Amino acid sequence: MTASLSLPPSGDTDNLLAGNPKRRNKETRIKFVMTLAAAVSLVVSLLIVGSLLVKAGSFVLDVNNPPADTLDESADGTFGWSNLWGTQWAPRFLEFDLKTLIVGSIVVTVVAMAVAAPIGLGAAVYLSEYASARVRKILKPVLEVLAGIPSVVLGFFALRWIGPNLVDRLFNSGTQSLLAAGLGVGLLTIPLVASISEDAMRAVPSALREASAGLGARKITTSISVVIPAAVSGLVAAFIVATSRAIGETMVVFLAAGGSGNSANFTLNPLDKGATMTAAMASQASGTDGTIVETAFNSLFFVGAVLFLITLVLNVIADRYVRRVRQKY
Repeated sequence: MTASLSLPPSGDTDNLLAGNPKRRNKETRIKFVMTLAAAVSLVVSLLIVGSLLVKAGSFVLDVNNPPADTLDESADGTFGWSNLWGTQWAPRFLEFDLKTLIVGSIVVTVVAMAVAAPIGLGAAVYLSEYASARVRKILKPVLEVLAGIPSVVLGFFALRWIGPNLVDRLFNSGTQSLLAAGLGVGLLTIPLVASISEDAMRAVPSALREASAGLGARKITTSISVVIPAAVSGLVAAFIVATSRAIGETMVVFLAAGGSGNSANFTLNPLDKGATMTAAMASQASGTDGTIVETAFNSLFFVGAVLFLITLVLNVIADRYVRRVRQKY
């Protein structure tokens, strides 16, 4: 005796697959809210970039059409493209040497990554390969808490302790310098490198570690020769994120670099005072209460556009590299 399977009419089948009308309405409302949230974030981002480019364009137009008004009587009123490649950053005197800020940002970032990369990677290797589950359960949240320390706190720490007790004692360079700021930014980015790198290394399959151990490799050999190469895409992503964080840091360099006044001279020496792009923007923005000419004010947006472009290029390069070396297990 065979059982026959009876199917409902096609219209009834469609109704069964469609589900409860109340549930469909609820899902529609949730979808609308989520779509609206995504659209608002996109619109806000476009507005930010648009306002940045508009003001930066106004600054470029001022370069081609020298303004007649100047703030300080010592400024001679001359202006042009040569002011973008001089010897100092002094917007109040219509001196907008971009390489002063770019080189200052590079020096601070290099010092910061020289501190954060090895220490953060070492911490990640320990947490991923050596620490017990109990120790990792304690240290990982501590690292994440350190990542949440306000940058102004580390800025004062770099100004009041790193500068006088470390940099000045070793090099007799004063309490404020690009080196002191770089060390402070390095401390700020260590938890970021360690946390992301540790997540990338923990994602490596245990089978690779077991195969390496089966061949007689020591744990340190397995960590360096197997785990790190297998997690290289995540490690590169961690370093790029930390580099972008270091380039965009404001308060630490604003307080510790010593170049947050009305002018900063070009220098390649990390022991000298200097300014970065973010610190220069913060310093100059504090004088926008009617005591600064419009051209100097628009220069802040131009520097912001350059900073945005540098960060965008870094992220695009990192994304392409990660896609190329990423391994799927």
